[in-house]
Amino acid sequence: MTGNPFPGTTRSNKKQNRVERDEPRHRILSEVARPAALAPFRIRNYRFQWPADLLTSWAFEMETLILGWYVLVETGSVLLLTLFASLSYGGTLIAPMFGVVGDRIGHRDLLAMMRATYAVLAATLMTLALTGYLTPLYVLIIVALMGLVRPSDLGVRGALVANIMPHNYLIGAISISRTTMDTARIAGALSGAGLFASLGMGPAYIAIVCLYVTSTLLTLCVVAPSKPHPIDEMADGALRRSPLRDLKEGVAYVWTSPRMRAAIWIAFLANLTAYPLSNGLLPYIARDIYGTNQTGLGYLSASFAVGSLCGSIALSVIGGVRVARLMIAATVVWYATLMVFAQMQTVPAAIACLMLAGFSQSLCMISIAVILMRTASEHFRGRVMGVRMMVIYSLPLVFWRPAA
Repeated sequence: MTGNPFPGTTRSNKKQNRVERDEPRHRILSEVARPAALAPFRIRNYRFQWPADLLTSWAFEMETLILGWYVLVETGSVLLLTLFASLSYGGTLIAPMFGVVGDRIGHRDLLAMMRATYAVLAATLMTLALTGYLTPLYVLIIVALMGLVRPSDLGVRGALVANIMPHNYLIGAISISRTTMDTARIAGALSGAGLFASLGMGPAYIAIVCLYVTSTLLTLCVVAPSKPHPIDEMADGALRRSPLRDLKEGVAYVWTSPRMRAAIWIAFLANLTAYPLSNGLLPYIARDIYGTNQTGLGYLSASFAVGSLCGSIALSVIGGVRVARLMIAATVVWYATLMVFAQMQTVPAAIACLMLAGFSQSLCMISIAVILMRTASEHFRGRVMGVRMMVIYSLPLVFWRPAA
């Protein structure tokens, strides 16, 4: 007679196997974010990377505000303003290739080279401004060159954070890293507007060049392996493969993972429909809708950053948050707040709406980054973040809509 000599064992084993199979999904999507506070700064590398990212983000925001206002005032054309904003994101199409390079040569080295490039281009603008030869055409040309590199900065720095941080510090590290952009929207926007209004464009760009040079030096102080994984015969073979093959593997890796694919789709839709109101079109909204000047533009830009900063800090210290559910809820609140912002008629009311929008936007973007980095294998992280940056291309596409 055949049969199971241990009744109930098969059912028990099936249940156990199902739990083991589902455990990674539960851990990645629903793991509770534990309080981290300033714990990531216990890691030496992070103590160098964080200020480097901070100074770079400050310089980014100062340049965006100063050059956007310059183009709008000098040309009086909203079309050229949207062109300026679009050129800043032209490199999103080649962002996955930066991920391939980062996976091959190391994310620290790639990030340092990128930031040295920012310094050279900013020094060119500074020289033209101080000598009186600056024109909107030169601005657009240099912005187009910088736009080939700059969109990949966030992805490369995210991959580097994931490589240098222990797993249990990842949520806190990404949340605190996000504050570099949030504080930049505050300090960078306000200081950039103040320097531009009081001293002019040339002196303002002296400060920007100094920020880029210092951030490059700090990035070089990060002690990280030159390669993201050990060098052996298999790794040497991977380096000899075609970069296009690596790129295809990275895209396929993201597309075949339901968790990463969902996060990428949300990032794409956010850049297509949510970011334009609080990003490149803000100079137009400040001048033509609210009738304010550079200072008012700085306040509007900083208010969004204040809310975003609060969201980043909150997520780094609180517990009991399931990352996947947080991503969905924060996205819904973000869109609802922007719909209210579109109806506001005064600057104070707009500032309040932008603060709430910034708060929910921060929670959404941090959740996306955590899901991607926890899901991706170490030697694929650069390419995964490159694909993540590529979806930003929906942002320059939408910038053309008001000008059409």
